[in-house]
Amino acid sequence: MLSIAECPDCGNVRPLFEECPHCGSQNIPVLNSDTVEINIKQGSPLVEDALGQLTDHLRKSMDLGIKAIVLIHGYGSSGEGGRIKWAVHEALENNQYADRVEEYFFGEQVPFGSEPYRALLKRRPGLKSYLQRFKEGNAGMTVLLLGTSHRNA
Repeated sequence: MLSIAECPDCGNVRPLFEECPHCGSQNIPVLNSDTVEINIKQGSPLVEDALGQLTDHLRKSMDLGIKAIVLIHGYGSSGEGGRIKWAVHEALENNQYADRVEEYFFGEQVPFGSEPYRALLKRRPGLKSYLQRFKEGNAGMTVLLLGTSHRNA
């Protein structure tokens, strides 16, 4: 995960959604990017827990003014996609996050150098450092573009 948050109290790099491990500050971090990577597959959570994390991270991201999220949900070992991936896709396609997510792109839709990739980077240049790592596209992630009309709702 690329570092984008700095503690406003001690100035050290800190986790985006957690207290500062250096000084314990719970104040809103200072951001140096409007794009973040969030991994909801880490720790192998149950689908319900992963979706709960996503909901919480979306709310906090909106509060922080984040405009784009590279959501790592994993692909699964079945060869057909894992349960978290399919649950995220279903939730997005059924507008479960429509109050926060303005647009989304499944990783396999934006392979490096493709027309959709270039169009996405024109809209959100901050995604480049994340997406350039996925040369063939990546079915284990989804790009979320957050809306602004419902911030702090």
